[in-house]
Amino acid sequence: MREHLSTNVILAIATPISLLLCLFLLYLYHYNHPFCKRLTRHVRKRCTDIASSLETGMIYGTETEGLITFSGGENLTVTNILEAPGEVVGKSGHSTLYRASVPVGPTGTNAVSVLLRFVRPGCAGKAEEIVPIVRMLGTIRHPNLVPLRALYVGPRGEKLFVHPFYAAGTLARFLREGVDETQKWDITCKISIGIARGLDHLHNGLPKLVIHGNLKANNILLDSNFQPRLADFGLHLLLNQTASQEMLESAASNGYKPPELMKMKDVCPKSDIFSFGVVLLEMLSPKEDSVRDGSVLASEELHVPTNFKDLVLERKISDAFGTEILTKNNSGANEERMQMLFRLATACCSPSPVLRPDIKGVLRQLEEICR
Repeated sequence: MREHLSTNVILAIATPISLLLCLFLLYLYHYNHPFCKRLTRHVRKRCTDIASSLETGMIYGTETEGLITFSGGENLTVTNILEAPGEVVGKSGHSTLYRASVPVGPTGTNAVSVLLRFVRPGCAGKAEEIVPIVRMLGTIRHPNLVPLRALYVGPRGEKLFVHPFYAAGTLARFLREGVDETQKWDITCKISIGIARGLDHLHNGLPKLVIHGNLKANNILLDSNFQPRLADFGLHLLLNQTASQEMLESAASNGYKPPELMKMKDVCPKSDIFSFGVVLLEMLSPKEDSVRDGSVLASEELHVPTNFKDLVLERKISDAFGTEILTKNNSGANEERMQMLFRLATACCSPSPVLRPDIKGVLRQLEEICR
């Protein structure tokens, strides 16, 4: 009885106050008060944001389950992605890569291979922070970049990125397995120019500059014609600070980090140029050597096997690369091109960022060397 009485008392007090507040707001609105204008604009904008978010299943401020699709991923569904059979093809400190077979078409009888990157909840940024970045990255299309087809956000905040799968694998795998020496120069040129064109598009071909941030042989995928496609560009923007710093430390341990870069938030175009220089040296180094093996140069200037560097600097090109790669045309002409490519790679790896060429200069020199 007392509880019922208390409720009645509260209602008796609250109801008139609410009515007075409504009347006050109506008064302000009727006389076009500035406060009411601001309030109306705020409410309308918030309603528009929520409506837009509901269309994709994403609600700012929370992490609700949803799927955002981009060009090439229009037929993807949450069910098809989550139930697709797959196998692990790679792991890192922040994510796991799967090759999955996703059903497509109206009946789902056909399937296409995709690459799924599962970013663990503790490593990714919050949905309201990364969704605008994802929308920007999802619109980027270029023959030498791996496109983003979709992003799925799970109920616990996990992120699943969907990309096309390239059966030829990574540049790192290609370098390990090797290729016929008579084809090596042409393939090296094709891959080098393709990487440079992809970076040039990120640095100069978009409304807003995008830094790759994690360029390495394992993040360069090859199609059946040895056309390279850069993967994971801008991924550091989607990770939280701890995970992005771990990405940088991993790059340092593998020789791809420029000496001046201490924090991932400070990456710049010249950071990508340094990493590209290391990739060029990896392609130039003989298969039995490695840019990251035990014979790495003691100086921090250059990440390349000492014996390989000495042979090139001493102009003993045939000893450094083997005679087969120099037999296509005139041997002397190819030796000169090898030296030019090596000098370009070492310029990219300069310890001083101001001495490194920009990507347009690198691309121009590569096209000159390889023509």
